[in-house]
Amino acid sequence: MSVESPCISVCQMDEDGYCIGCGRTIDEIRGWKRSSDEEKQEVLGRVAERQGHPA
Repeated sequence: MSVESPCISVCQMDEDGYCIGCGRTIDEIRGWKRSSDEEKQEVLGRVAERQGHPA
């Protein structure tokens, strides 16, 4: 299974360092392509927590 990027092409960082479009940090965005599916799922879990949604 391949994990799709959460990018919605709204690429702007907020004052806390999170993308207002996808909720990832710049390091999470930069590392996405070389991350394993497991690592990508972990990132998506952190994004869900940041946005107040259950993972």
